[in-house]
Amino acid sequence: MQRALPIIAIALLLGVGGYFVYDYFGKAPPPAKPPELNETKARAKIEVPELRFTVVTKAAGIAFKHENGMAGKKLIPETMGGGVAVLDFDRDGKPDLFFVNSCPWPGREADNPNALPKLFRNKGDGSFEDVGAAYGFSKPMYGMGAAVGDIDNDGYPDLFVSCVGRHHLFHNEAGKAFKDITDTAGVGGNGDWPKATWDEFLKLDKPIPVGASATFLDYDGDGKLDLFVTSYVSWSPAVDLAISSTATGVGRSFAQPKEYNGSQCWLFRNVDGAKFEDVSAKAGIEVREQEGIGRGDRLRNVGKSLGVCACDADGDGWPDIVVANDTVRNFFFHNVPGPNGSRIFQEIGVDVGAAYPDEGKARGGMGIDWFEYRPGKSAILVANFADEPATFLNRTTRDGKVRFTDTTLAVGLVAPSRKPLKFGAFAFDADLDGRLDLFVANGHIEPEIAKIQGGQSYEQAAQLYWNTADDKTVYELVPPEKCGPDLVKPLVGRGCAYLDYDGDGDLDIVLVGNGGEARLLRNDQKSGHKFLRLQLEGVKSNRSAIGAELTIVVDGKTLKREVAGARGYLSQSEAAVTVGLSSAAKIDKLTVRWPGRDGGTQDWTDLAAGQTYLLKQGEPAAMPASK
Repeated sequence: MQRALPIIAIALLLGVGGYFVYDYFGKAPPPAKPPELNETKARAKIEVPELRFTVVTKAAGIAFKHENGMAGKKLIPETMGGGVAVLDFDRDGKPDLFFVNSCPWPGREADNPNALPKLFRNKGDGSFEDVGAAYGFSKPMYGMGAAVGDIDNDGYPDLFVSCVGRHHLFHNEAGKAFKDITDTAGVGGNGDWPKATWDEFLKLDKPIPVGASATFLDYDGDGKLDLFVTSYVSWSPAVDLAISSTATGVGRSFAQPKEYNGSQCWLFRNVDGAKFEDVSAKAGIEVREQEGIGRGDRLRNVGKSLGVCACDADGDGWPDIVVANDTVRNFFFHNVPGPNGSRIFQEIGVDVGAAYPDEGKARGGMGIDWFEYRPGKSAILVANFADEPATFLNRTTRDGKVRFTDTTLAVGLVAPSRKPLKFGAFAFDADLDGRLDLFVANGHIEPEIAKIQGGQSYEQAAQLYWNTADDKTVYELVPPEKCGPDLVKPLVGRGCAYLDYDGDGDLDIVLVGNGGEARLLRNDQKSGHKFLRLQLEGVKSNRSAIGAELTIVVDGKTLKREVAGARGYLSQSEAAVTVGLSSAAKIDKLTVRWPGRDGGTQDWTDLAAGQTYLLKQGEPAAMPASK
């Protein structure tokens, strides 16, 4: 392993894969094929089980095609979307699906007048029905990502959509409809959707916000869900088109992120369940750095943010925020006490080792997740650009403080993750053995990349990594013969999420392709392993229980799981927590640390496998959940 590290460092300095040095879209063509690095010769191979996934999109009644607005100009937002969210909007115990959609640009509405987001209700028989228009999603928007959370604690999950221009917040009207409350809630951001002809639009030089991933969290512990929204770059059509971005043989290509100025994320504090306050500045979310000297100096926005996840990395009961940035350092916002009993954030990514991978250079971060990969060991996964490996940041402690160490090579992800352009990413237990596996959705940003860079393609295969029981060989890539041809069928992968759509206890996958069809993949694993599913409901805590930490004692092992908000890339998986039990017939003890200032802890014992339980804060009995 120590010998492999200098080899990798040399390769990075030489610019393996054009995007490391950001000139494969320039006039000089990149190497036809990056050199092969023998990064796995010291690792013992472990046989992976069969983990087959089958496309059931059509049979399940899912019909969604993502619109990206591409009209020949190659404007950067066109290649970034879109996301998907899992939510039980009608509280019938079955996970439904919401697909974020973009739309044609101003002046080109006739290109696709039916480009709308889609809401699919789970009918409970293995199929879905499209209820989007009937439930209030009848107006186009240039949507990017989605986040789900019960903002007013009425029991029904609400829905936020990040957008180019103006964001949208939809209130769930008791499972009967969704109402756009953006204006009154105050979470639209600082932009709007332009009203212009196509030619006028292309000349606009005033920055238009480009929202990306978002998540709900209760950062101040008051029992109400707040909202964090990432922002990509400072963008306008005129600025985009003014960038000289050409590639040999294809003409204009999508511009590189380094060509744009950075932007700022938003943090909206939930005031009363209906209105939000923009606290980005006073809560420490805005990140700027001094650039230049003398009369030419300036404060520049640092962030070019695409992925976000909230997690309690230091275990103090307060959610921290980790942000994946594209070509600049990643952020770690530490939740600390503020003035007058408030909570604020300190951005300390560099100090704790979360800002950069081992070689000390920023990568092209897209999706992100936080999870326990071994009992007592947690990590951050960042999905990076093509010809960059994923970043696996192992949480450690030093002098009683949280630190992160890049162990991507040690866990077996460097070689298999290097080549693809990685966007969506999440950790889940695909075979219910109690260990969290990894899924990554891949797809390039440049439709003509195959003409520019040998060995790359626009559509790319997704990847599933099986979590072994061997600490020396933590992850193994599941080959096509073990996961089936459907999972690795290439697409321009962006958002992805997991859910148990058919109620059989194992976790299925939903994918979104940029400008392409959505896919629903049924998990057909045959391990015979047992499971337990848990649905949590806060009372003093936020009703969605986002931020709850679960400690599970089963068969002599102690596992940590959590109720998460949105994560990965532009997407949110189901709120129910699935615990793989392997061969155990029950869990011996479950402890829930509820989120918030008054959350407290609660214990349950001897919960039987094969069941879905509703755990309500303050109630001692675990009740069977409705189906």
